[in-house]
Amino acid sequence: QVQLVESGGGLVQPGGSLRLSCAASGLTFSRYDMNWYRQAPGKQRELVAHITSGGNTNYADSVKGRFTISRDNAKNTVYLQINSLKPEDTAVYYCNAVGFLKGMDYWGKGTLVTVVS
Repeated sequence: QVQLVESGGGLVQPGGSLRLSCAASGLTFSRYDMNWYRQAPGKQRELVAHITSGGNTNYADSVKGRFTISRDNAKNTVYLQINSLKPEDTAVYYCNAVGFLKGMDYWGKGTLVTVVS
């Protein structure tokens, strides 16, 4: 059974930093592309960061220069370092694993990030 468990969210002031983690189990982690999505209240879920199985990364324009995605295949974990947090970064952040076959698409339950003065 595949499980993705996010952690690291919390309440932070503008300008602060957080590191989100997503621990994966039940899959061959190194073979999966990994994504971080977020969903703000009343808005659609959006992709913010992507890392391929080979380590190539891509970011949404709104977070470039502030967010960094990384992975540790030895620990089956993907990270999202979030710096210079803004109130508009407030959202539930979700981890997503995508494999090379249709149906290999898994989600965590999310971790809440709240940015408030």
